[in-house]
Amino acid sequence: MRYEEHTFAWVDTSGASRPASLSRLLLDVDDGVATVTLNRPDRLNAIDGSTRHELAAALRWCDADDEVRAVVLTGAGRAFCAGSEMTENGFGGTASERANTEWIAPYQVRKPVVAAIQGAAAGLGLTLAMQCDVRFVAYDAVLSLPFVRLGVTAELMGHWNLVRHVGLQRAQELLLTGRRFTGAEAAMWGLAVSALPTEQVLPRAVALAREIAEHAAPVAVAATKRLLWETGDMGPLAHAHRERLVMETLLDRPDAREGVSAFLEKRRPVWTGRPSTDLQAVEEDFA
Repeated sequence: MRYEEHTFAWVDTSGASRPASLSRLLLDVDDGVATVTLNRPDRLNAIDGSTRHELAAALRWCDADDEVRAVVLTGAGRAFCAGSEMTENGFGGTASERANTEWIAPYQVRKPVVAAIQGAAAGLGLTLAMQCDVRFVAYDAVLSLPFVRLGVTAELMGHWNLVRHVGLQRAQELLLTGRRFTGAEAAMWGLAVSALPTEQVLPRAVALAREIAEHAAPVAVAATKRLLWETGDMGPLAHAHRERLVMETLLDRPDAREGVSAFLEKRRPVWTGRPSTDLQAVEEDFA
């Protein structure tokens, strides 16, 4: 099965370049870790049409550039993201603005995306965070999925992701009421890895991203990420078969030999696999 034929398809980001000018985001890279910061603190980092374009451009570049090994997504100021900007044009700009964005979801980025939710996350802000691979949240962050209170339903796989993380009963309560809850509750229910003091959230997310960037083989990480996202989309036997094919294919790759050699020689491995090109070759071996 080719990934582009599957629900969780990779996106063709070949040729994507680092955004030259950003007005809604900050983009920093340090030793393989890209930190993408929603930067509208005066608007609690609400997402409008321009933010969608810039976030998509930043994530597409993070996916395309093999020097980026992991991504941290956070927000400036006291909020992670207050959701879609609400204007006379509706949520997050006009329908044409949303349709014209070359969107890429965090789960479609071939590198792990870690959400650092240091403050409020509501609506689209929280469903976006749920599309990341790992979440850290502030104890006292105020979270909500208030869609029904605004006359709409959740987007960005909000229903599927919430059920997957907290179970059907809790998802029903949160989505049908649209009520607020805390970061501490989110971690207790499994929506975040852990709840931390506000000032520790971003450093903890960066530390996890750096651990991946420094120690894990990029192609193996990308394949593992896809296998994890696919667990909810196929039965256990089908997934076990796919998992075995991926493992057998990776065993024949140079990084598998390098990993064993580095372990036996007690040194840091030097990975040569490149997600931008080698991952497709891996997939074709068992397509």
